[in-house]
Amino acid sequence: MSQHMLKGHLDMILLSIIEPEPTYGLRIIQEAQLRTEGYFDFKEGSLYPALHRLVEQGFLSTEMRPSSTGGAPRKYYCITESGKKELVQKREEWKTFSRAVNNLGGIG
Repeated sequence: MSQHMLKGHLDMILLSIIEPEPTYGLRIIQEAQLRTEGYFDFKEGSLYPALHRLVEQGFLSTEMRPSSTGGAPRKYYCITESGKKELVQKREEWKTFSRAVNNLGGIG
C-alpha cells in the first residue's frame, strides 16, 4: 500500500486495533501485521506520531501499566468515547469509498 493511501486510512486502522482493548505500541504493530497477514508493517517512526496526534484530538487516552515481562512500565493507548464515534464515522466512509471503487473497477 502506498504511503498516500495509508495516510488517508491510518486513523481507522489504529482505532480499529485499539478498540477491543487498551494496547501498547509494539503490540499495535504486531496486531496490524497479524490481522493483515503482514500487509501493514508499521515503523515506530510513523506509528508514534500518529498515536500522539490521536491522543491530542481526544480519540485516544493513555495510561501507564506495568510490563508483563518485568521491564519498565508501558504506555497503553485506550479508545475514548469520542474515538469510538470517530471510528464509526471512518468505517462508514470506508464502506462508501470501497463500494464506489469496486463498482468503478468492475470488482463489485
